[in-house]
Amino acid sequence: MQAFDHPLESAHAPGFFLMRGVLRPNFEVPARAAALREGLRALGIAPETSALPDRAALESVHAPDYLDWLRDAHAEWAALPGSGGEVVSNIHPSPEMIAQGARPSTRAVGKAGWYTADTACPVGPGTYEAARAAAGCALAAAEVAARGGVAYALCRPPGHHAYAARAGGHCYINNAALAAQALREAGAGRVAVLDIDSHHGNGTQGVFWTRPDVLTVSIHADPDAYYPWFVGHAAETGAGDGAGFNLNLPQPMGTADEAWLEAVAAGIARIRAFGAEALVVSLGFDASEHEPLAALRVTEEGFARAGAAIAALGLPSAIIQEGGYNTEVIGTLLARFLGAWRG
Repeated sequence: MQAFDHPLESAHAPGFFLMRGVLRPNFEVPARAAALREGLRALGIAPETSALPDRAALESVHAPDYLDWLRDAHAEWAALPGSGGEVVSNIHPSPEMIAQGARPSTRAVGKAGWYTADTACPVGPGTYEAARAAAGCALAAAEVAARGGVAYALCRPPGHHAYAARAGGHCYINNAALAAQALREAGAGRVAVLDIDSHHGNGTQGVFWTRPDVLTVSIHADPDAYYPWFVGHAAETGAGDGAGFNLNLPQPMGTADEAWLEAVAAGIARIRAFGAEALVVSLGFDASEHEPLAALRVTEEGFARAGAAIAALGLPSAIIQEGGYNTEVIGTLLARFLGAWRG
């Protein structure tokens, strides 16, 4: 199995994180990547350094104005009198504003509110380049899958909460969506995205919401009690031509191995019925029983069983790293998941 990584991930080292009204250290830190590299090393996998993607590749999923903002946001923010070290907005357009003709601002604070969904995606001086590097890892893995293989992308920052024109939840560029689109462009008629992060893959759902060529399946903790709070419910199945091509399998808080693996099996069955020719896996380890928030209670063995079950689909696959924030365990979890995949 090939794997891809990029040293620019460490350029993104967010500090701001607001949790229940309390400022605390951010969970999404460079130590995550170091732990995941240890997991690869345990399997004898030496990751290759991926190329940085060109602008056209990013625009296959993301809006040009959003990419411009992500590139320039920190410099504009730093020029504000009294600004903090990271871009964090204090206002976002509400549904009422949008219904009454809201439009993007021309100023740094307004732009930050327009292009971010929440305060959990601070933009620092190295965020754009790190996000580009993560996207490059995903695209490199997709290239391997397009040739019929399987590859893992150590993407940091993660991406599945990023919409076409909005960051959110630690995510800036949607790596899984880029991989799926690249597989379509490489000739796969039908591509499936299976997201097993503990958070709903709302950005990926949003990107493909009206499309019948990419099936999106997400297994996650109940969004009524957990991020992203407002979407991720079972009734969300797509719209227009994409109606019926989005499957959400929300799980009760505290769900452990057996019920979670049943949901994984249901997702796999839907992928088979769809007739997918290639697969993108959004791999999050924040479903672990040892996570800081511990919304789900999946064990090390549970992740290994999931890896084996998904591998049994026998599809060319790009495995894209999403969440997982306990740096004491995520390397081991990666080794168990990929080890079971390899058999």
